Formats: sequence, C-alpha cells, structure tokens
Amino acid sequence: MEQYKKEFIEFMVDCGVLKFGDFVTKSGRKTPFFVNTGFYRTGAQLRKLGEYYAKAIEGKFGFDFDVLFGPAYKGIPLTVATTMAISEFYGKDIKYCSNRKEVKDHGDTGILLGSPIADGDKVIIIEDVTTAGTSIQETLPIIKAQGNVTVEGLVVSVDRMERGQGEKSALAEIEENYGLRTTAIVTMAEVVEHLHNRPYNGKIIIDDGLKAAIDAYYEQYGVK
Repeated sequence: MEQYKKEFIEFMVDCGVLKFGDFVTKSGRKTPFFVNTGFYRTGAQLRKLGEYYAKAIEGKFGFDFDVLFGPAYKGIPLTVATTMAISEFYGKDIKYCSNRKEVKDHGDTGILLGSPIADGDKVIIIEDVTTAGTSIQETLPIIKAQGNVTVEGLVVSVDRMERGQGEKSALAEIEENYGLRTTAIVTMAEVVEHLHNRPYNGKIIIDDGLKAAIDAYYEQYGVK
C-alpha cells in the first residue's frame, strides 16, 4: 500500500471522519463503520484533503483534463481544495466547477458556479464516498447540457466496497452503466489492512471483535 494511503487513513481517524460502531446508512443498512466527510472542518484539513485527492487523480487519470466538477453541496469545497493542490504540487491549472441546487437568475446567472464548461472540455467528477449511482444520475445531465464535453471519470475518497443496486460494487456499476473510469483514495479493505490490530496513537482502532463485525457486514452486503 502506498504511503499516502496509510497517511490518509490516519488523517480520517484524526479528523473524526472515519468512525466505528453501530450506524445505519442512507440505504438502511446497519454498518459497523461510517465515513462522514462533513467532519473536515478547517482550512488545514481541507488543504490536506485536497492533496490526497490530487494524488489519487494523478495515479488514475493524470492531469490531461480541463474541469474538476463537484456536485453540490459537499463537492463544492472538494473541487476548490483539490484544484488548488493540483496547482501547488503539480503545476497544472485545472478549472473547478459545481452546480447550484437552484438556478440563479441575477448577477452570476445559471446553474453553475466556478468555471463555465465549454465544448471540448474533459471533465472529472469528484465526490466524497462511493455512491449507488443516484448522484451520478443527477450530475451527468447537468454537465452534458453545457455542450460537447467528455466526462472522463469519477474520484471518491473511500470505496466502501459493497454492492450497489445489483450484485456488483457501486463503483463497478457506475463504470458499467455510464462508461466512466472510477477510483478512490482508499478502499475499506485498505483501511482494515492498515488499522487491524495495529496501534495508532496508543490505541487499537480495529481489534479482532470489530474486524469480525466488518467481515460479517461484507458477508451480507459485500460483492459476491
């Protein structure tokens, strides 16, 4: 596992983004782990988060694209932080863009904020965690309505590695249904590998009991 992935896992723990216990997901699944990116709350945290996203994008896509698009609302700070990191660490000037929930009819009008999307642009979508495709269904028409553009792929922070609407993983379904390449900074398998019975800040975060609960969750909801 690359060093930046290990650092990102510990960064999520430090920020309170990665939690273990008893939770219920939006889809109603009872889960022993939860990723809440709303806990990135400071400038320093967002700056670091942008660096990790930039590394994941470099590894999967490189920087031969024009626009990083973050669906409202959580995608808005992600686009800003990541395009700044790409500029600072890789010297590439990528445009950022997000959508508004309601169309603005005065001043900076329209449904988009940030850079306009133009004919010929290559776009990568950035989100927080793996989706079941609902957000992509809403986002793609907005992007494609802007002109003759190519959506290259999707990057998320954590691949939960569980089934989407069918038997395949949510990311695999997105790749198949929409023809997008996808990547994540880390997968939950990498999270477990790094934290299981390994002390971090003097504490075992994933002990054998929690590991068994995670394994049981994947027995029920993981990709077969």
